Amino acid sequence: MPPSALADTLLERLTTTYAAAADPARAVTLRAYMKDVAPFLGLTTPERRVLSRTVLDGTARPDQADCTAVALRCWRLPEREYHYFAVDYLRRHVKRCSSDFLPVARHLVSTVPWWDTVDLLACHVVGGLVAADPTLRTDMDAWIEDDDLWVARTALLHQLRYKDATDTERLFAYCLRQSGHTDFFVRKAIGWCLREYAKTDPRAVREFVARERLSPLSVREALKNIGS
Repeated sequence: MPPSALADTLLERLTTTYAAAADPARAVTLRAYMKDVAPFLGLTTPERRVLSRTVLDGTARPDQADCTAVALRCWRLPEREYHYFAVDYLRRHVKRCSSDFLPVARHLVSTVPWWDTVDLLACHVVGGLVAADPTLRTDMDAWIEDDDLWVARTALLHQLRYKDATDTERLFAYCLRQSGHTDFFVRKAIGWCLREYAKTDPRAVREFVARERLSPLSVREALKNIGS
């Protein structure tokens, strides 16, 4: 973990500000809703965003080392709201990170993984890194083969916001590569990325789904807005 005076300041502010607003009763409900993936402080999303603005007020723009330090230090804290802060921070500053940040993103994806952090990291952080450096597509080619379902899900979802810039050949190939996966979250991701691309090219998605063998869940998700 790189040294970062900015991370020192942010983490001190963050832990003080968030902890002071904790709601233990709501924390129990949130933890149950998220299938016990992590403990919670009990902050609602609107509350957390207001508190985060207080934490960030007057702080400098980060460089990649700062982003790395903030994210990894937040991930070491048990409560999920700290992870959310890190994800929001990276979404805001991903353009300040180079392709060298991808291993850090993978660590975040595969550590305490659940859809609430993985999906945002996939779409906004990993997707942003690959868009800025297309050579990282070869890393995505490796990720789609990974035994870690969350890494594979990230590969499926990283183009979710690309629209016309989508690499359609890769998108369809990734869906086929994982079409036989038995896990709900992978099958759902296949349908989701196809459904999103259908907003750009519904015909291509409809034809792909018609000619390939996908799970019923993936098909329902893919065709949800365009029909068969």
